[in-house]
Amino acid sequence: MPKAQKKDIEKKIYEYHAEMCKVFSHPTRLEIINTLRENEMNVTELSTKIGIDMGNLSQHLGMMRDRRILVTRKKGNVVYYRLANPKMLNAFDILKEILIEQIKRDGNLIDALEE
Repeated sequence: MPKAQKKDIEKKIYEYHAEMCKVFSHPTRLEIINTLRENEMNVTELSTKIGIDMGNLSQHLGMMRDRRILVTRKKGNVVYYRLANPKMLNAFDILKEILIEQIKRDGNLIDALEE
């Protein structure tokens, strides 16, 4: 494969990666991912569990579906959402662990400053 073509493919992969990472940039979408960790749910179930209105939730679900983070299954008039690839939970969990470590370090720093 020519070097220029390979570079174009790499850039496209970075673009896809950035689009996928946008999902992780909103607390509601993070909560959706975590809520769908165990099983699929419909909009009403998700809305009740997360505590946001269905209109707002539907916008987030649409964005996540467009970025292939979620897939749907329709049963009658009800649409069920689930994670497209459970491997993303690994990334989700690692980011959360890093955040918790940072919070602990910041807490220790604050404690040290207050001594």
